[in-house]
Amino acid sequence: MTWFKHLCLAAAIVSTTAWASDWPAGSTDWSKLPEVKVSKAGLYLTPQQAFEMKQKAPQKVALFDVRTRAEAMYVGMASAADALVPYVEHQEIMTDWDEKRGMYKLEPNADFEPEIERRLKAMGLGKTDPIVLICRSGDRSSKAADRLLMSGYTQVYSVAEGFEGDVAKDGAQKGQRVVNGWKNAQLPWGYKLDKAKAYFPR
Repeated sequence: MTWFKHLCLAAAIVSTTAWASDWPAGSTDWSKLPEVKVSKAGLYLTPQQAFEMKQKAPQKVALFDVRTRAEAMYVGMASAADALVPYVEHQEIMTDWDEKRGMYKLEPNADFEPEIERRLKAMGLGKTDPIVLICRSGDRSSKAADRLLMSGYTQVYSVAEGFEGDVAKDGAQKGQRVVNGWKNAQLPWGYKLDKAKAYFPR
C-alpha cells in the first residue's frame, strides 16, 4: 500500500506550469493536449461539453469535483457538480511545505475511490456509467481518471480546462487563471456550498 500511496502522490503533484497555458479555450484537438492533462483512457471534455452532457442526462451522468475542500470553499464550485470528492487533500494542520510547487503539501485521499463508489451507488450508477471529473486545470482530474480506470471504471472523462483554467503567460493578467476553464466560460457556479454535495472524511 505504501508504494501505491507514493505513486499516487507523485502523479497528483505534477506541476501544471509546463505547456498547460498553451491550451486554448474550447480546443478539442486532444492530440495536442499538454502532457500534464493526458489520461490513459484519453476521454476529455471542454467545460461546455461537460455542462451540456450533464444537462442532457442529469440522472445518468455523474459530475464530480475532485479538488480540495478548501478550493471548493474559497474558489467556488460548479453548480452542476453532483459532489465534491477530493483526489488529494491538504494535511489537516498544513504543517509541511512543497518547495517545488510553492504551496502546502497535498496527500493522496485514501477515501477517494470509496467515496466515488458511494456517491455513484446513491445515484443508481455504476462502473460502466459516464463519470466526468473536474479539478482546477485538468491535471488532477486526468490522474484521478487513471486511478478509476485501474479500478474497472470504463467511461471516465476529464474536463481538460478544469474549473479555474490555465495561467496566462503574458499580458496584464500574467500569472492569473484567465485562459480557459469552467468559470471563464461563464458556466453556472457559486461560492455557496451544498452540504449534501460536500465531502466529509469517513
